[in-house]
Amino acid sequence: MMNTPELKLVVTDDQSIFIEGLKVVLGKNEKKKFSIIAEVHTGNGLLKMIGDLQPDLLILDLSLPDIDGIEVLNLLKAKGTEFRILVLSMYDEPKVIRAAFKAGADGYVLKNSNASELFHAIDKVMEGDTYLSLGLSLTNQSGMNSRFLQNGKLSPSYDDRIVKKFSLTKRELEVLKLVGQALTNKEIASELYISDQTVSVHRKNIMRKMGASSSAGLIKIAYENNLF
Repeated sequence: MMNTPELKLVVTDDQSIFIEGLKVVLGKNEKKKFSIIAEVHTGNGLLKMIGDLQPDLLILDLSLPDIDGIEVLNLLKAKGTEFRILVLSMYDEPKVIRAAFKAGADGYVLKNSNASELFHAIDKVMEGDTYLSLGLSLTNQSGMNSRFLQNGKLSPSYDDRIVKKFSLTKRELEVLKLVGQALTNKEIASELYISDQTVSVHRKNIMRKMGASSSAGLIKIAYENNLF
């Protein structure tokens, strides 16, 4: 009987204890052997070493301490990758999920999913398919209802209220909306005719004002406030 080939994984998550737990879960799979060839805790760390690792699958969290997972996906997509990418995240907002897929994810699984779903997701993405965690959606089920006033009309000052709530400038609001489309700093710069460095400064200021630690977190807050 032939030995089952090992699937080479790179896991990127800022929490070591989560990676240790993931190892335990992966070790319970009786049909596949998983070999975690690298554990990475930052986006920059991943980007520096991923070219030499040649994994079969990258398991990626969206909340990283330096550059967030969506930006990492964009940068990997720009480079071109032969390995598959499975996002393992706590974010369940459709806007975040769409941003992840647009940026290059092959699958999206919630961190509170059970082991069997994780194994199924890995199987699907390794077969060349895409996978979306059970119960998740790419569309806002409430549609635009949350952005309508009680009289059924969309408030013309909606953006103004968001700007006031978070003390955003008009330019920061423009950048935020483009971040929500999963655009890179370079793409946002081109869209607004400003420099990459200026976009980076705006992004950092927006995250600080809105209390977000990553682009995914930023999209989540904006989504919760019905900006998208």
